Amino acid sequence: MLATGTLAVGLDLAGYGALSRIVLGLACAAWLMLAADFTLRLLLAGTRWRAYAAVPGFLDTVATAALTTVAATAVLGTGFSAAGSQSLAAALLVLAVLLWPVPLALPAQDGERRRPGTVFARCMATQGLAVLGATLAAAESAAWLAHAALVLFWLGLVLYVLALARFDVRQVAEGRGDHWLAGGALAISALAGARLISSDSARLYLWNDDDRGVLRRVTVVLLVLALAGCAVLLAAEFLRPRPRTDIRRWATVFAWAKTAAAALAVSAALDVSWLDGLGEVLLWVAVAVWLGATAWAVASARAYVLPGRVRSRARR
Repeated sequence: MLATGTLAVGLDLAGYGALSRIVLGLACAAWLMLAADFTLRLLLAGTRWRAYAAVPGFLDTVATAALTTVAATAVLGTGFSAAGSQSLAAALLVLAVLLWPVPLALPAQDGERRRPGTVFARCMATQGLAVLGATLAAAESAAWLAHAALVLFWLGLVLYVLALARFDVRQVAEGRGDHWLAGGALAISALAGARLISSDSARLYLWNDDDRGVLRRVTVVLLVLALAGCAVLLAAEFLRPRPRTDIRRWATVFAWAKTAAAALAVSAALDVSWLDGLGEVLLWVAVAVWLGATAWAVASARAYVLPGRVRSRARR
């Protein structure tokens, strides 16, 4: 859901509008199915949630899932805004903002133990809100929304540093896919910075020269770090191959798609033409990884629904 929505945003930035709308529709379908599944589980659990909350690691899992949902909702909103549906994008922003504070404030159950790539979920959700806020600010000429997005942008960077301090670096060599969120969180931060720069105009005059200079420098640094992070993570995949497919590989798809979107957005915001070509190359790599992850998901679903033919005893 999050990876697919991010891919739709990247395709739109690259100019593939029709393809972007198709992928955005798939992301919406996944979002609706997830919402229906969560609601059903909530109703079936009833009063047992208190007992579940006592299970070690349960709250961490719920918080990560909720923050991922916030990020996915914000990504969908960004896609709808690009498609011209500002009212729906605004509604998704409101929903994401309402969902965001509780999982953000939940304390970690495992104390100081080192964490996998999901530790970056707080940064991703916060920067997702910043991206959508800045996008809507530009579309609706809303200065207050751009300033709110700027606050979220800086908060997201603080959350990244805190997450990095708790990230288990061994995951780079041992992780099953979610370790790519370390790079994906940097990429979504760079995308937020690019959106904030692009949201300014002569009519709004959001940032003075000093503010704009700081935003430009920080955004460039974030993109460079995201690209370097992807290079390191890719090299680790070749040095320590992990052929077994895992659902956590969707985080890898997200990282590639978000890095591509960040490169394309920074290219447009800062008028750096060669980044446009790099972003498109990364985008098609993300499409290839997305197709691979989708094929695995379809095959896994079929294996689950059709585990094998049951032989009839009547012929014996």
